Amino acid sequence: MFHKRKRGPIPARRDVPEDWLAALPRDKSQIFDGVVRQWECSYAMMSVALDDALSLRLRGELVCARQQVEITANLVARFADWLIAACSSIADAGRHVSDLPVVEPLKTRFFRGDTAQSAASWNGLLHHVLFGDRSRFFHKLRILSSTVEQLSREFDQAATDLSEGVSDQPGRCWAVLDSAHYDLNTCLREAEVVLKAFLRTLPTEQLAAFVAVMSTPPATKRMPERQRLTRVSA
Repeated sequence: MFHKRKRGPIPARRDVPEDWLAALPRDKSQIFDGVVRQWECSYAMMSVALDDALSLRLRGELVCARQQVEITANLVARFADWLIAACSSIADAGRHVSDLPVVEPLKTRFFRGDTAQSAASWNGLLHHVLFGDRSRFFHKLRILSSTVEQLSREFDQAATDLSEGVSDQPGRCWAVLDSAHYDLNTCLREAEVVLKAFLRTLPTEQLAAFVAVMSTPPATKRMPERQRLTRVSA
């Protein structure tokens, strides 16, 4: 007669809301706060610059608005570089962690533009196809990183068209800037959630190396500035 072998209790996995709401240990909390502070500061700088550009446009100061847009594009590129580098660093460190956190797919309703919504839709589709939380974790980081990179490129192109005065649809360019800014904010919030969940599972002995990588400023990837033209109204 065969008897079923008794299995020990299966450890409960935290879900994403639990990971986000639960407090981190003090050392990991300090790391999280420091990294997020850098991200938030970079995002705030680009937001203020974009608001200034929009205000100048509304007041009819189009030349100044175009100049401000060019400044904003550089700040957006810097912000994007931080998030892209962070996704890469988390992925690299995650390859040495056996118990990675559970992640949720990106949600299309949290984005405005076609680029980000398409990425979120693709992430949601593959999330239900990939086997295991580990594959889902790395896939979300790849999608998040590529989305930030593409949004930064679109912002840069629209800003360049405006600052050079070569766009025959300036209103559309301004709409692209606003949409990309909104979607970059969503990407920022997603990155914060992933970072906090990852820090919870990161072994203490790997913290120092992870902090060193995350604290290193990323190399900028923005193309050299081009000479501005003034042919078309903003």
